[in-house]
Amino acid sequence: MSERDFTLMGVINVTPDSFSDAGQYLDAGRAISHGIELADQGAEILDVGGESTRPGADPVDADEELRRVLPVIEGLAAARPRAQLSIDTSKAVVAAEAIRRGATMVNDVTALRGDPKMAEVVAAADADCCLMHMLGEPRTMQLDPSYEDVVGEVKAFLEERVASAVSAGIAEERIIVDPGIGFGKTLVHNLELLARLDEFVAIGRPVMIGTSRKSFLGRLTGREVDERLAATIASCVIAYQHGARVFRVHDVAPIADALVVAAATVAPWTTPTSTTR
Repeated sequence: MSERDFTLMGVINVTPDSFSDAGQYLDAGRAISHGIELADQGAEILDVGGESTRPGADPVDADEELRRVLPVIEGLAAARPRAQLSIDTSKAVVAAEAIRRGATMVNDVTALRGDPKMAEVVAAADADCCLMHMLGEPRTMQLDPSYEDVVGEVKAFLEERVASAVSAGIAEERIIVDPGIGFGKTLVHNLELLARLDEFVAIGRPVMIGTSRKSFLGRLTGREVDERLAATIASCVIAYQHGARVFRVHDVAPIADALVVAAATVAPWTTPTSTTR
């Protein structure tokens, strides 16, 4: 974590079919430049992904995923060595190669279930990891998601995955949990997860939230993907107020500003720049 009590993870999609920025950063040079910009705006973590996990997305084979992400990992490791590099993948071979090129974190939407070798790779590298909840797989997760108790079920899942990761040799202090907003959830599920995030804080690991530009915000506001910044900021501030401390976002600078303000309201008298009127 940074000196701030929150951490920003900048999104770098090296894919042709991501829901938000499809194809914009498929070229390695453009992706590296974008990552540098995000780091300069305040992203402590740069999350590089070569396979879309949007609803309905088709899988990508490991060779193609490696071809997309490795030049970007290498370029960012050289250009911004102080930024932590995260590889957004569920394939152990991709994670291992990315770690060899400079990544020190694995962001796995399957919570280490998608590849039986993933936990071993993370543990051997002493890497950080994010364990996310997803109902089903990207191609099917939004067909008809159903829960008896979405918060209780997602929390139990994450608790089990943390225990499994620790038993596989991953240090508990290296684990972040993510309830998976939009990954096999309805609008109501997403809102309930946001409103009750403090229950995930009780797991004892930092909670990451990824609401940036997502479709549930569009359903609430009627805005298109590129018009959802205000809604994203609101969701991040709400998540912060309920205990989330890691934020995976596309628009780093404005969200950083919003979270600085939100954080100042927790204990404004401790903020060096604050004044009393």
